[in-house]
Amino acid sequence: MDVNALDAVDVHVHVEQDGHGCTSLDQELLDASAKYFHPDQDRTPTVETIAEHYRARRTAAVVFTVEAPAGTGHPPLSSEEIADRAAEHPDVLIPFGSVDPHGGKAAVARARRLVTEHGVRGFKFHPSMQEFEPNDVRFYPLYEAIAELGVPALFHTGQTGIGAGLPGGRGIKLRYSNPMYLDDVAADFPTLTVVLAHPSVPWQDEAISIATHKANVYIDLSGWSPKYFPPQLVRAANTMLRRKVLFGSDFPVITPDRWRADFDTLEIKDEVRPLILKDNAVRMLGLGASA
Repeated sequence: MDVNALDAVDVHVHVEQDGHGCTSLDQELLDASAKYFHPDQDRTPTVETIAEHYRARRTAAVVFTVEAPAGTGHPPLSSEEIADRAAEHPDVLIPFGSVDPHGGKAAVARARRLVTEHGVRGFKFHPSMQEFEPNDVRFYPLYEAIAELGVPALFHTGQTGIGAGLPGGRGIKLRYSNPMYLDDVAADFPTLTVVLAHPSVPWQDEAISIATHKANVYIDLSGWSPKYFPPQLVRAANTMLRRKVLFGSDFPVITPDRWRADFDTLEIKDEVRPLILKDNAVRMLGLGASA
């Protein structure tokens, strides 16, 4: 990947459909998500569609699915397939894997294979969908393996649009996505890079504190239009966290065009903008020096 040819790196992009027409969520959850986000393009893009979309914008995309059969009962998409198909577009796509933490030793072994055999560059977790408390020591062997592999772990934090508006939120519990669980993980695994995905409402101050305190913790800004960012997050991004925050859209529910248009109106210092849009992600992902 020629990072100098890129204008930005989007660290939060969902693959919602595989090459066989299978989707990452069942229809009820897809419909509820669409009602919550009001996406302005196809809700279930394939790897190839994503590559075309981002190549046209001179932007790299970290792509992944969420494997949560224990939490949702829905068959997951294959991280192996996503990684192998992303490898056909190395100029713009950076594959992350997903494993169900409840898989125990099998999940640990699969995480290793995803990196060593399929070129995965990190892992995505969604504690609310996967129904787990991230600081439960039962999952520590998985973090230990990811740390040894030298790749980051990106965790959903805060509110989720998945299940939003449905009775009981379809059983999805928000408390699993409290970022304070990840303070334990970051402390116990200091060589593991942890990314707190999204403005972590209603725990935004907690996320800022963790990212300020722990050198190995970043925050991605996906899932929200920048015009709705909590003011304390904007202040932190402009100052003490200027090298710890990352551009993420949450595509396809929010497009990079929509996110960047709203980001252009945000009161971010001129010298901080390129850090957020590209340079911080290049460093975090180990992509090499950018111009």
